[in-house]
Amino acid sequence: MRSVQIYRWQVPMDAGVVLRERRLKTRDGLFVHLQQGDRQGWGEIAPLPGFSRESLEEAEASLRAWCLAWRDGADPQLPGLPAVDFGISCALAELDGTLPQKADYRAAPLCTGDPDELFAVLAAMPGEKVAKIKVGLYEAVRDGMVANLLLEAIPDLRLRLDANRAWTPLKAQQFAKYLNPAYRDRIAFLEEPCKTRADSLAFARETGIAIAWDESLREDDFAFVAEPGVSAVVIKPTLTGSLEKVRQQVSAAQAAGLTAVISSSIESSLGLTQLARIAAWLTPDTVPGLDTLNLMQAQLIRSWPDSTLPQLDVEALEPLL
Repeated sequence: MRSVQIYRWQVPMDAGVVLRERRLKTRDGLFVHLQQGDRQGWGEIAPLPGFSRESLEEAEASLRAWCLAWRDGADPQLPGLPAVDFGISCALAELDGTLPQKADYRAAPLCTGDPDELFAVLAAMPGEKVAKIKVGLYEAVRDGMVANLLLEAIPDLRLRLDANRAWTPLKAQQFAKYLNPAYRDRIAFLEEPCKTRADSLAFARETGIAIAWDESLREDDFAFVAEPGVSAVVIKPTLTGSLEKVRQQVSAAQAAGLTAVISSSIESSLGLTQLARIAAWLTPDTVPGLDTLNLMQAQLIRSWPDSTLPQLDVEALEPLL
């Protein structure tokens, strides 16, 4: 006997969360809850505005159709929308036990530039000390100074930078000019510094600063190949698709000698705990990029360890079926 429920949720965001020049006041999404006999599975479907191919309305329509068919005994194909495929595949993987329980709750902390905030977090982090800063929001010179400050203050820190294709080649070079050359090898990678892959590859070649692909993974002509200056790929399952597609991308990246990093698309606490399990399963030697819960004002259904945010349970959600 199968049963299914879809829930709609909305969580207020902290003021100041801006995605592609658009302020994100709330994070909106859906949960799917599958039950079969005494087994159950949850999945999160939360397209990210400005990044996902599908809207929340499109996701809800395709999710509803899939759920009704599954409830009636069919085994329907996944709809083909990345966020929907990811959420459904997680629910099915929990249902059949293929998603391991072990989780990697290490998260490369997002830093605003004050090293004092980082010390306590990094002191408690086992293994490699990794932090992340967003660059490209301000002047490239300022970004270089912030990176210098952190790398000088914390000698065993490796820094991940994310530019989201914000820089022209000139601005990228200005950043590199202000970054102490002695620190360049402690930049684990700089995600997508320039608007085109060709410009980003030229930046890596000219500066010796390693880069990583993120947005490029979702372009039709992207291939997982070893290229000079490219050290990593950042895989965001909500934007990628099913768990099987995530596994394929991790395997392809590793086969090309690239580090695969499982990363958040600002999911709820439920989705983040599943990403932590996926990271422990598929990329156990790499710190995932999951430090986004502090952008929200509440947790949903499942809690992130040591989070002080209030947690809302299923009674706070809006059932749709």
